[in-house]
Amino acid sequence: MYPALLAAALAGCQAPQQSLSRQVDARIAASGAAAVGVYYRNLTRPDSLLHSADLRMHAASTMKVPVMIQVFRDVEAGRFGLDDSIAVRNAFHSIVDGSIYSLSPADDSDSTLYARVGGKASIRELVELMITYSSNFATNLLMELVKADRVTATMRQLGADSINVLRGVEDQRAYDAGLSNTATARDLGIVLAAIGEDRAASPASCREMKAILSRQHFNEGIPAGLPPGTWVAHKTGEITRIHHDAALVGVGDTLRYVLVVMVSGLDSRDSSAALIADLTRLVHARATGGR
Repeated sequence: MYPALLAAALAGCQAPQQSLSRQVDARIAASGAAAVGVYYRNLTRPDSLLHSADLRMHAASTMKVPVMIQVFRDVEAGRFGLDDSIAVRNAFHSIVDGSIYSLSPADDSDSTLYARVGGKASIRELVELMITYSSNFATNLLMELVKADRVTATMRQLGADSINVLRGVEDQRAYDAGLSNTATARDLGIVLAAIGEDRAASPASCREMKAILSRQHFNEGIPAGLPPGTWVAHKTGEITRIHHDAALVGVGDTLRYVLVVMVSGLDSRDSSAALIADLTRLVHARATGGR
């Protein structure tokens, strides 16, 4: 951490005359992160901020939002229903050579689904686990259902031109070959805005997706930077030295803005969470009338 820069960043929170971009730049510089991408777009007025918004990073679990969108689109197309059930089996094919790999509950943020191997789970249950508890197991089961190439194609249709959803989670052979899901802050902002503005699927499906995102259990990033009671629907993503959060934020009865913060290169999860929360405070002050 750089004390002088950190002091300047925190002082910026108290200086209305200082531009939002300068405050954001100062806080990022003080963080010591290798790279930070920020995408802020106010959905009620022409107002935005971009900081390295086109920097491509490992998407981590933020790729689960595109998977959710594809699931709801496929439900609308009649391919299956949310209450249809699929087999819970812990065996997946690497995109590199088709070899079989399995997931471990020790490496997953949710372990409940592993106790159900050999049984069945509804698609609705799997979507809920994938988003609210970031279940890798649920994600891979759904990815086999909707297919990665179709997910990416849908993201292109929504305007996320550079996001790539290539594979499920924990495909080590693919990771070793440099084949990972990637995204930019702009990509994720476009995708979240499409849900927020009821364009990602039908309005009814988008309302349901927003409700699922609002039940997120990991709230140390963007929600921590918001006043108590603020409505937020978001998805986090974390792997080693990577920490992202992508959110829709409402003020009162109005969906006000989309904010994405992608952080790379911090060893401490507490430090990355604090950075995301501090940037959220700066943006929220602007979005609610601060200058």
